[in-house]
Amino acid sequence: MLKVFNYCYFVESFSYSSRTLPMEKTVKYIFVTGGVSSSLGKGIISASIAKLLQGRGFSVTIQKLDPYINVDPGTLNPYEHGECYVTEDGAETDLDLGHYERFSATPTSQANNVTTGRIYQSVINKERKGEYLGTTVQVIPHITDEIKRSIKLLGETGKYDFVITEIGGTVGDIESFPFVETVRQMKWEMREDCAVVHLTLVPFLKAAQELKTKPTQHSVKTMLEQGVQPDIIVCRTEYHLNDGIKGKIAQFCNVTIDRVIESIDADTIYDVPLLMREQKLDIAVLETTHSRIPDQLDLSNWERFVKRLKNPKDEVNIGLIGKYVELKDAYKSIDESFIHGGSANECKVNVILIQSENINEKTVSGLLEGLHGILVAPGFGGRGIEGKIEAIRYARENKIPFLGICLGMQCASIEFARNVLDFEDAHTTEIDTKTPYPVIDLMEDQKKVKNLGGTMRLGSYNCKLDPESLCYSLYGEDMVRERHRHRYEFNNNYREEFENAGMRLAGINPEEDLVEIIELKDHPWFVGVQFHPEYKSNVKNPHPLFVGFVKAAMEYKHSLKAKAFSAV
Repeated sequence: MLKVFNYCYFVESFSYSSRTLPMEKTVKYIFVTGGVSSSLGKGIISASIAKLLQGRGFSVTIQKLDPYINVDPGTLNPYEHGECYVTEDGAETDLDLGHYERFSATPTSQANNVTTGRIYQSVINKERKGEYLGTTVQVIPHITDEIKRSIKLLGETGKYDFVITEIGGTVGDIESFPFVETVRQMKWEMREDCAVVHLTLVPFLKAAQELKTKPTQHSVKTMLEQGVQPDIIVCRTEYHLNDGIKGKIAQFCNVTIDRVIESIDADTIYDVPLLMREQKLDIAVLETTHSRIPDQLDLSNWERFVKRLKNPKDEVNIGLIGKYVELKDAYKSIDESFIHGGSANECKVNVILIQSENINEKTVSGLLEGLHGILVAPGFGGRGIEGKIEAIRYARENKIPFLGICLGMQCASIEFARNVLDFEDAHTTEIDTKTPYPVIDLMEDQKKVKNLGGTMRLGSYNCKLDPESLCYSLYGEDMVRERHRHRYEFNNNYREEFENAGMRLAGINPEEDLVEIIELKDHPWFVGVQFHPEYKSNVKNPHPLFVGFVKAAMEYKHSLKAKAFSAV
């Protein structure tokens, strides 16, 4: 009786306190898992949920849990993993974080991308320090507790109403087991403050002329075997799901029919939030988490963007010169930035991918013919670099709008040194350590670096713009911050020669006196930037460099037409 009395007294005391003290903000956690197949679009669904919740006035952030053992994607080959995305605080992350930022316009950080490698590294470091007091370190509870800690870091900041966590890989993969087990534990601990959205595939068999639900059933069964019941099932499909199909999925997967959400193939990823609004995915999430449902859902700015995207008044061809052009996701952020910049100009941008290894003095005019703009992409290593330099020479001499990003800016410096300053064999010491003219050289603090991972100049740095520069007119301010990912820099020993020959050093990092932007004074639009503007472009705020570049390409196209007309 004493125990019962004490328990009741505790409950009453807690109840009284909760009425008199201000209530802490309750953070809701949404997990997005995938089944049946990879590449179904978990990142886009996660970003779409975030967009819808933002449209209802909630603050949201998204994180990615990746099952691979690499600590981060920084040392992964683009052929293995696609683009490496960089956050404001210098984290090298999965490319899905780019989708998160482009949709939500909310900056991500180191805490938004967690890998198995980082989890195990943290646990092992703690074990070496004796923090586990000599206990046997195991997957449960030590690994799952570390995953939980990583998931809750963002929620504990007090900034967000919802934390959306995308679980990488496919349910059933051995690598994903600890993450799914963590989801199970969090659902058990937090009840209605957690929801699981499971993305799956409903394939259409042409021979049978039928949509098949069995893969979805098996995918959910796999989750149930691991102790997790999905709350909402999102079905990727090529054809609309009728009520019969939805009912069958609901019955066999233990959800109500309104929790079966159709995600039909869309013309563009930017359609997905609007399609999910029609399917009431946001309402399903809010009801599942026992959250209030605001009356208004404002996606007016998003609708305006999509309308301009789908109804362009002009069209341009811009060549993207790189060495990973055969890989779809290697330049993902650049591709999306062209969509943002194109929409801002009501212009469709046809990005023509050109392998830099194929470009030389004989082939350059044929390969670049018909382009209204040329972008030389970032990258590492010497493969294809001479082709990039040749493409830049062509753009400079023919007054074609040009944008060079990171290595593209460095190649523009090398081309200018060789062909304008007559510095024969000028190069970057990344490729040629014995070049007589090292116009691009290794930073002093990088010369002793041996480990490659996370040791470059990473994250946001200041850039002060020349008031006379083109970039100043585009940004509309004299101090900007941009994200970096590189080791080599413009060699300050050559500044005077470059400026005297017509190259404007248009942007300088004031803290370290490093060249960030170069422009040609006698060219209508020629810009090279050491940073990565593509990382900061989003639907809400298209990057001014891409907006300006697309506009310049349009003007160049119309000037060609005018010349052709006058010649007739």
